[in-house]
Amino acid sequence: MSGTAQNKYLKGATGDWEVVIGMEIHAQVASNAKLFSGASTAFGAAPNSHVSLVDAAMPGMLPVINEECVKQAIRTGLGLKAQINKRSVFDRKNYFYPDLPQGYQISQYKSPVVGEGEVEVDLPEGATFKVGIERLHLEQDAGKSVHDLHATMTAVDLNRSGVALMEIVSKPDLRSSDEAKAFVSKLRSILRYLGTCDGDMEKGNLRADVNVSVRKPGGPLGTRCEIKNVNSVRFIGQAIDHEARRQIEVIEDGGAIDQETRLFDPNKGVTRPMRSKEEAHDYRYFPDPDLLPLEFDDAYVEALKRDLPELPDEKKQRFTSAFGLSAYDAGVLVAERETADFFEAVVSGGGAKPRDAKLAANWVINELFGRLNKEGKDIGTSPVAAAQLGAVLDLIGEGTISGKIAKDLFEILWAEGGDPRDIVKTRGMTQVTDLSAIEKAVDEVIAGNPDKVADAKTNPKAIGWFVGQVMKLSGGKANPQAVNELLKAKLGL
Repeated sequence: MSGTAQNKYLKGATGDWEVVIGMEIHAQVASNAKLFSGASTAFGAAPNSHVSLVDAAMPGMLPVINEECVKQAIRTGLGLKAQINKRSVFDRKNYFYPDLPQGYQISQYKSPVVGEGEVEVDLPEGATFKVGIERLHLEQDAGKSVHDLHATMTAVDLNRSGVALMEIVSKPDLRSSDEAKAFVSKLRSILRYLGTCDGDMEKGNLRADVNVSVRKPGGPLGTRCEIKNVNSVRFIGQAIDHEARRQIEVIEDGGAIDQETRLFDPNKGVTRPMRSKEEAHDYRYFPDPDLLPLEFDDAYVEALKRDLPELPDEKKQRFTSAFGLSAYDAGVLVAERETADFFEAVVSGGGAKPRDAKLAANWVINELFGRLNKEGKDIGTSPVAAAQLGAVLDLIGEGTISGKIAKDLFEILWAEGGDPRDIVKTRGMTQVTDLSAIEKAVDEVIAGNPDKVADAKTNPKAIGWFVGQVMKLSGGKANPQAVNELLKAKLGL
């Protein structure tokens, strides 16, 4: 594992401690029907309106595997560079809860559909590290218990019951809350590129169980606690930081960590006990007698592999090599598939000759993303389309408008829309390239500031002040390059 070594230790009263983190990500499979029934998976329906007789566990009902969910699991495994197991088995995991009508969950235990893989993760400061994937298995979701509708009774909504989940289990390769947050963000990005999960954490379509333990650096692994169902990247970071500190304090006070399941309270920023942690034997796993082993061949996997989209890592590599972008800029652009597509549309939309990719990246990241973030919009609801932004870059490249005019034009496009060329023409926003007109402004500024002229002769950097004044006088329309050259000639620099 690269890039994770130094300065990740937490300070305690007895010295340094290392936090060890493993994650179990539950990702709802993007499919129209559930894993073993034809009931709808649409979000937000009235309680218990998307429930088949299978989901309600009516006597004699038999599960039938949804092939699309199997395909989505294989696609995800391929995206995680993982071993695809051509034979896997569905097991019954027995536990009893009001929103689990069967009294067991159909899951996979010893023989999952996807085996070991890895994810390469980027950290904000430029380091990268690899996180091992232990396995990916398919399982059905439980329903939802609602406790606040009645003073003494719990209501049960089975709309989620039987919805397909992929449980993606990482190896304990993470060493800080920042690494864990970066890992979840990268995994979410891969799933969204693949189209196998929409990654909507607010709806519970992607949620994480976080296993946290602490140890002295290089020492044996400590006892872990599992924080269940954390549903935002920010909360994952807060839960890890609090839980690691809690464990260090318990151990340093002479106590021992109990292996248990905990919940994170986002309002208080603390974890609290939920129940003692079950072991695998507590669930009494056994192969589901109603389902044959899941089997497919190499040709089946290869056909799915051929249709995979370009994933974030490959796209980032192409953006740096083909477009000459920095690793940071490429990383920002490929984080979401829609933003990468938008950028490519800006670059390649200029006809036979591609536009300047670095200039395009600068405008997309700084101007467009900055404005979208400020107004709480995403790229899908951007008032400025890729074709419009591309036309702005063309006008800059032709020398028709300056960078400053371009920013004014962007504001008009954002508020009113329209064709950039028409706006420049009808509103007289064209850059002044007429040297005689620019010379007049330069002469005026020089004549009015003799003291600054003397300063510029001894301090050539002072020319920047003159450029600013001339641009101001021209209403930002003068060609900055022409202004610079005329000033240098007139000031003898």
